[in-house]
Amino acid sequence: MTTPHVHEPVFLTGDEFSIPTFRLLDPDGCLREGATAPQLSRDHARRIYRAMLATRVLDERMMAAQRQGRLSFYMQCTGEEAAVIGATAALDDADMIMAQYREQGALVYRGFTFDEFMNQLFGNELDYGKGRQMPVHYGSRKLHYMTISSPLATQIPQATGYAYGQKLAEDGHCTITFFGEGAASEGDFHAALNMASVHAVPVIFFCRNNGYAISTPAVEQFAADGIAPRAFGYHMHVIRVDGNDILAVYEATRQARRIAVENNQPVLIEAMTYRLAAHSSSDDPSGYRSKSEEQIWHDQDPLLRMQKWMLGQQWWSEEEEKELQESLRREVLETMKRAEKRPPPPLDSLVSEVYAEVTPSLQNQFDQLKRHIRKYPDAYPRGARSLDPEVAVDSNDQGER
Repeated sequence: MTTPHVHEPVFLTGDEFSIPTFRLLDPDGCLREGATAPQLSRDHARRIYRAMLATRVLDERMMAAQRQGRLSFYMQCTGEEAAVIGATAALDDADMIMAQYREQGALVYRGFTFDEFMNQLFGNELDYGKGRQMPVHYGSRKLHYMTISSPLATQIPQATGYAYGQKLAEDGHCTITFFGEGAASEGDFHAALNMASVHAVPVIFFCRNNGYAISTPAVEQFAADGIAPRAFGYHMHVIRVDGNDILAVYEATRQARRIAVENNQPVLIEAMTYRLAAHSSSDDPSGYRSKSEEQIWHDQDPLLRMQKWMLGQQWWSEEEEKELQESLRREVLETMKRAEKRPPPPLDSLVSEVYAEVTPSLQNQFDQLKRHIRKYPDAYPRGARSLDPEVAVDSNDQGER
């Protein structure tokens, strides 16, 4: 690359660049003047909307369950459904998704059942992770959704590596990785983008800029104009999109996928959105943002925006809305009750399937654990029943079993 020479110092700040926000739908659900809607069939639009509504209902019910003490922890996607589900809908179902922890909508869209969600949330015997992860750490091999890790931003360089494998395989697929603007401050973000650009791999970096890294507002996180301008430093395609506009997110991701797959080039998408709920069940947003600020974004609710657009298309009706909401709430409650009653994974699953064979060190630790549980069964009733199902736990008996 050659650059022109100058004979006087010229300092640039980046203010010379202005990145627009791509939008197709106004908050009232009407197509903007001069805008063209993407080629989206009625059935596809209904599938997307059902996934958005199902995610909202799941989040509302499970947050209530956490407040009732039935669940230890939960994180909601509320307010960001268009960003997550709109992007997922633009992919091939065999493309890999590497999520952060607010992308349950992507799993809903791909067919993850409420039973599968509940089994993971309650860590019962049918949980794919065998109860080893805390709630909302989903994963599904069959749906090409990498199991979530707790440490922030680890999935971003992993996505670059996975996409490099897809490039070598020449299978016509790409990887998308979701993360928040707070995670973009991690070193993993910069390493991932640099590697992706240098090695030219088919990966989409999807940043959900929801305005807050837990309680830290964006204005205190970075001085530049959001996350999108960082792509220039890595010579990467970039687009900023209204993250509450399902049509714009869908079209932006569809085009990004084409660039990634056909040209083996990475793309950065910054979706401007807002989390209408708390950061997690452990957070109280009233301590760092106002009700008036929240109301501004409630008026731009992505579900209402898509619902109004579908009503205008005559692809949806008020009766269908009511019927689907009632059906989803009923299904969530029924599956939650089933999941709560299922026993936990067998105790030996703590050490099995970690290595090809249980190591002597792990076996020794496990034997010590079993002796401890048998000595104090009433302190570990589920563990005791897992070891000796036929032995009833007596709260007055603390002896050996």
